[in-house]
Amino acid sequence: MSELKRALRDELHRAMRERDRVSTRALRSVVGALENAEADGVIAPRAGAVESAAIGVGAAEARRRELTASEAYAVVTAELDERAAAVRDCERAGQSAAAEPVREEIAAIRSALARVTTDG
Repeated sequence: MSELKRALRDELHRAMRERDRVSTRALRSVVGALENAEADGVIAPRAGAVESAAIGVGAAEARRRELTASEAYAVVTAELDERAAAVRDCERAGQSAAAEPVREEIAAIRSALARVTTDG
């Protein structure tokens, strides 16, 4: 597990303990994106013996790989960029109220990143 993911997961647990819904929602999404980026591809199921079956314990698990620090930061940056684009889209459509929760998520992620990078 990358150091950034571990630190953000710790921040997620802190947010959950403090019942901070915005931070919890935003950090769950970021940690999930990091976990998805760690997936090393899915092998297509084959017909044949039971041990090769696409059902059973662990069948839904994808192999994982360790992200480098730069890859992990790129994933987090992409999450921030995606949210910033959503804010711009909402504002262009005249829906600034709909953009506010997304702005709060951006602030929560940036705040968590600031704590993680200054602590670690």
